[in-house]
Amino acid sequence: MAYDEDLAARIRDLVADEAYLSEQRMFGGFAFLVGGNMAIAASGQGGMMVRVDPAESDTIVAKTNARPMEMRGKPMRGWLRIDPKSLATKRQLSRWVTLGTTYARSLPTKRKGDDAAG
Repeated sequence: MAYDEDLAARIRDLVADEAYLSEQRMFGGFAFLVGGNMAIAASGQGGMMVRVDPAESDTIVAKTNARPMEMRGKPMRGWLRIDPKSLATKRQLSRWVTLGTTYARSLPTKRKGDDAAG
């Protein structure tokens, strides 16, 4: 499944003024990076991936419709999946975009050649 180009455009509109923003295809989706750190992505599996503080991910999952991202069957703390139905409005999308960009902004800026995925 290709990533949702409409969702990527909606995210782009919300992050347009973000400093040190870059975009790249990643993980079968389309990622938005802040300072070289992935913040959010329109996922190739549908919906969105959001990077959050790993110490807060369990709390966020418990209080929202987010679920942990899994890689090779193992949950990855700090990486969440958001279903498309939870991104229908600008307000819903903005909430997740803000979480992802805020966390990415808190990380050290990566230099060119560093692993951009964080």
